[in-house]
Amino acid sequence: MDTHCPYCALQCGMTLTPARGPLPVTVAPRDFPTNRGGLCQKGWTSATVLRAPDRLTSPLLRGPDGELRPASWDEALDAVAAGIGRVQAAHGRDAVAVFGGGGLTNEKAYALGKFARTVLRTANIDYNGRFCMASAAAGANRAFGADRGLPFPLADLGGADAVLLLGSNVAETMPPSVQHLAGVRARGGLVVVDPRRSATAALTGEAGDAVGQGVHLQPVPGTDLVVLLALLHVVVAEGLADTAYLDARTTGFDDVRRSVAGWWPERAESVCGVPAGRLRHVARLLAAASPVHGGAGAYVLTGRGVEQSSQGTATVTAAIDLALALGLPGRVGSGYGAITGQGNGQGGREHGQKADQLPGYRRIDDPAARAHVAAVWGVDPATLPGPGMPAVELLRSLGARPGPGGATTTYADDGRPRALLVHGSNVVVSAPDADRVTANLRALDLLVVCDLVPSETALLADVVLPVTQWAEEEGTMTSLEGRVIRRRRAADAPGGARSELWILAELARRLGSSVSFPTDPAAVFDELARASAGGVADYAGLSHARLDADEADGGPGLHWPVPSPDHPGTPRMFLDRFATPDGRARLVAVDHTGPSDDVRPDAPLYLVTGRVLQHYQSGAQTRRVPELDRLVPEPFVEVHPVLGTRLGVDDGDRARLTTARGAIEAVVRWTDRVRPDTVFMPFHWGGEGSVNRVTTDATDPVSGMPEFKVCAVDVRRAPALQEVAG
Repeated sequence: MDTHCPYCALQCGMTLTPARGPLPVTVAPRDFPTNRGGLCQKGWTSATVLRAPDRLTSPLLRGPDGELRPASWDEALDAVAAGIGRVQAAHGRDAVAVFGGGGLTNEKAYALGKFARTVLRTANIDYNGRFCMASAAAGANRAFGADRGLPFPLADLGGADAVLLLGSNVAETMPPSVQHLAGVRARGGLVVVDPRRSATAALTGEAGDAVGQGVHLQPVPGTDLVVLLALLHVVVAEGLADTAYLDARTTGFDDVRRSVAGWWPERAESVCGVPAGRLRHVARLLAAASPVHGGAGAYVLTGRGVEQSSQGTATVTAAIDLALALGLPGRVGSGYGAITGQGNGQGGREHGQKADQLPGYRRIDDPAARAHVAAVWGVDPATLPGPGMPAVELLRSLGARPGPGGATTTYADDGRPRALLVHGSNVVVSAPDADRVTANLRALDLLVVCDLVPSETALLADVVLPVTQWAEEEGTMTSLEGRVIRRRRAADAPGGARSELWILAELARRLGSSVSFPTDPAAVFDELARASAGGVADYAGLSHARLDADEADGGPGLHWPVPSPDHPGTPRMFLDRFATPDGRARLVAVDHTGPSDDVRPDAPLYLVTGRVLQHYQSGAQTRRVPELDRLVPEPFVEVHPVLGTRLGVDDGDRARLTTARGAIEAVVRWTDRVRPDTVFMPFHWGGEGSVNRVTTDATDPVSGMPEFKVCAVDVRRAPALQEVAG
């Protein structure tokens, strides 16, 4: 059965073959445009999660003794419906909130948004994609009028003379994608901006592994925006901008030109630490690669490292401004793009999980959008709620709180949701300032978690509902390129696991809703296509049948927008016009303000976070794969040997990391891959080494995205057990 990997947005093609033995299927890679026959360690071992030893196979209810116990589906769903009814009767419709996930299929993400708005009629729905893509989406929507992570096929990178990659470690997060950089590396044009010498930064050859494949810029954490402003300053000051393109296809360049005048490379160097000469070299390299100067093409790409910031939208905007100044977007062989992370991080943000959104990437406060979608759903537009709270604000707001005299406040008093339904997200590990999130979850009247394993979040729930996963279900996903692809069922789900489509339909019935909730994924997709028709993310011309037929004919899938059944799809966007009212892209002037939690005497170092090759997101799946867990079994902190010597923290010691949110401990790994003023930790674990317990929940003012990627920290050797005992 041909399908796709369950992990990242690369959505590598794979073939599943039914098997007898401990696993229900075997996995083999297949040739697909994104992975070209490659798989990473996570993909090769993906079938193991289907039969994880603690796989959830029965609903669980928390009993009077505080323990979770097995229950029937009727008992569990009745308990959920009754709990929702009690909370909404006492505190209002918005007292029930929903938190979705970027790994849900398009069908499930769509149904979840529909359920929240038509059955619960709550404004409070958002999803973990707010942690991943919100700043990139905000910047792209503002500049181009549309947000599709890569508005061109990934394979287009192969022909470029230069690629500027900011804050993305693709060599570890999506290894098969690296082959698309082979051409630009051969031409010496790969530029990686990362405060850590990651596996991707090493591809430039500047680590001594190769010669002449590119440039690694290693700025002070939180200053990527300064790097971009300096590059744009050089482009403007040296007359390298594509003025004909700017005049014909953009607005706002004069404001941007004036705003970057103050960011000459020497001033930028004093803030970001990147030598002025290297900034000039990179600006000229990008310009030489641009079509206006006779180059084969250039790309500017952003990732979470620069987007998960309190100035993430500004940083994305500066990257777009640079690309527009060079005349790149909307040209074959050049462009700007954001590298989507989660498996359906693209589709998941298009069809209604976001707090301000309806299907088709429509705004929920747009009267025409409300009327269109309400007609598809068969409801009065006036009954649809308005925009809700973005994810971090939503998680901050959860639960009852002590009021005057110790009494708990009501929803009407403090506006806090008292019940939460979680689908496809492990917020106890993945949310910033996670200890506060955990406390808020404990303060809820009702927590319901749909998951495939007992994640850290599921273990706090009042009701746990076991759900199917990738190889056990039909549906669609949308890759980082906006390519809509089919997920196919190759194995039976164990025990009593059910699809969220069935769960939502059953809950709607129990809550007395007359709104139809089909459970056949093909029928749900057909409804999604109708709801998206005319929207920015228009799927109206797609169906499971059409996607199947395209693949049977050797096609690679179809890129949205696809507005009609005879439309060929849109692999490359913006070739004729941008999706703005006047068809022009908008340049927007931005400036650097710095991290919200900057270094200070009691926290003199930078803490940056990220991923490792063997694990994915919160680790709920990959930590259950023995082959992966053996390779990286526990959290660790990377410390430069110079810093370790100064602090008296040796390789292999346990270190205590303290921020304004609290303290954690992890094993020290000495490495010169990090700056001497910076420590790095991956975020895939819960417990005492869960780094998101100490990250800040400060957010970008435009996108609501949290500043995971940098905060101030104090690092010391953790006391040994005998020292503590003594």
